[in-house]
Amino acid sequence: MHLLAFSFGFKDLIDILLVTCILFETYRLLRRSGVSNLFWGILAFILVWFLVTFVFQLDLTGALFDRIISVGAIALIVIFQEEIRSFFGRLGDRFSSLQLFRHTTEEDAGSRQQVLEIIQACRHMASTKTGALIVLSGQDYLKDITDTGERLDALVSARLIENIFFKNTPLHDGALVIREGKMVAAACILPVSKDQSIPQHYGLRHRAALGLAEKTDATCIVVSEETGHISVAQEGKIREVKEDELFLILHATASPTD
Repeated sequence: MHLLAFSFGFKDLIDILLVTCILFETYRLLRRSGVSNLFWGILAFILVWFLVTFVFQLDLTGALFDRIISVGAIALIVIFQEEIRSFFGRLGDRFSSLQLFRHTTEEDAGSRQQVLEIIQACRHMASTKTGALIVLSGQDYLKDITDTGERLDALVSARLIENIFFKNTPLHDGALVIREGKMVAAACILPVSKDQSIPQHYGLRHRAALGLAEKTDATCIVVSEETGHISVAQEGKIREVKEDELFLILHATASPTD
């Protein structure tokens, strides 16, 4: 019996790790788009293509699969162009934010102050039942979202947040986007979630917050205009929170990471 010689080296380990990272990011991208089942279909197709081409070496079938993959790759780029642009924008943000020396003490103080300003604003708006929708950007690039609103580029301030969402003001409709310690834009339009399991008492703000949380890593805070309750949407889920829970969530979100 002829035994197939097999060697496994450091280069093979790197190769496996790179493929694993690519597949993981692809799964995250499709999951946020609400079509995670498509990932498993693509993975199954790639497995069949690998068996046909490299294991069984069926030339005709392999050539057909090669054509399908080349056309399918272009089709996926066209269909998911928004998500792909968001992914590369997030990747660019990660590289641009790398610094050799970081003043962590000053950053921690700034992050804590930002959290306190947001909590103070949410507390006051909840007490007066002033509806609000605040988005804290994560690593995902939200340029498409901020482009729909009015540019601010202002430091995070509780009074300014309350003025933005004060009833009948020009900017009270839509979302306020906060990124890297600054209020980037207000009156921004968010994608509305189509999840049918959302409780009926949740309004349009809650659905918009969940819609963005389903597609990005942003943290969305909603103050209900009807009940005054505060809700947080993260990672495709939304729930009501108390003030101490909100502090922990915002502190984890705003804290600088290496």
